[in-house]
Amino acid sequence: MMGEMESIESWLELPTSVLLSEAWRLRRRYFENTVLFAAPGAKGYDNEFYQNTPEKFVTISLTGNECTLNCEHCGKKLLHSMVHCLRPHELLKTAKGLIESGCEGILLSGGADREGAVPLEPFLDTIAEIKDLGLKVIVHTGLARETTLAQLKKARVDQVLIDIIGDRETIKQVYHLDKEPEDYLEFLKICKHYELEVAPHVVLGLHYGEIKGEIEAIRMISQMHHSHIVLVVLTPMVGTSMAKVTPPTAEECGRLIALTRLANPTSYLSLGCARPAGMEKNLLEQFALNAGVNAIAYPTTETISLAKEMGLTFHFTDHCCTLI
Repeated sequence: MMGEMESIESWLELPTSVLLSEAWRLRRRYFENTVLFAAPGAKGYDNEFYQNTPEKFVTISLTGNECTLNCEHCGKKLLHSMVHCLRPHELLKTAKGLIESGCEGILLSGGADREGAVPLEPFLDTIAEIKDLGLKVIVHTGLARETTLAQLKKARVDQVLIDIIGDRETIKQVYHLDKEPEDYLEFLKICKHYELEVAPHVVLGLHYGEIKGEIEAIRMISQMHHSHIVLVVLTPMVGTSMAKVTPPTAEECGRLIALTRLANPTSYLSLGCARPAGMEKNLLEQFALNAGVNAIAYPTTETISLAKEMGLTFHFTDHCCTLI
């Protein structure tokens, strides 16, 4: 769905204020005046408005700290903070223990193989068992094979997550993959064929802080009419090749959020948890609200107050922002 204007290219020439105004108009047209604030258990969250319960939603790595790709922006660092389950019986035991402690949902993730896929195949039967236990299950698949996606559908997973990359150089230099943007579009088409619920992610500034393939990623996503889209921002991490990279500015990100809303007027749009802290965090969230997002992960108290000023009612969830 390409919104109510001619094309993404025509929107790129518009001033930021006009982009935001058009995006907000579409948001008001298609959605109620509510916003979701997500605070899943990966981070503690405690302020005057809400305190999360970390046990309610847990992220699990099925590869431990291992990843064949060792991407430039992550360097396996993100895997360290996850619960590790390297074998199917460990995953099932962990899931049962989490349920006893009050867990309601899990994100299955892990490092990718040389083809860019998280090695889910040994765990597919176990995932189906976990669904029978009543847990919400979302899965970070990477470029999973079609047979794997078909099995995930049979396992009744609640959602599939994947980063969509719209630039070949970024795929090669950052992800160390010999793939094309078209491979990501084909992945989305296969998911649609199997009627899998997908929440595609776009990492703003993924190419060493440069805005490079994001517009093409947004374009590919808009072709598939997804019900939920997540935007996150490159977060320089100590110990990675991008530790000293400057992320895109709050305004640059705000424009891309607005463009995403314009290109996908009826899609539920989230500003996800991966984004830099610091002085621009409040400004980025302000842009996101004005650009028509439906959800923000770990909002600042200033953002919550702004939402109230804008006439938005809000509620919190301890789940991933994609689970609405």
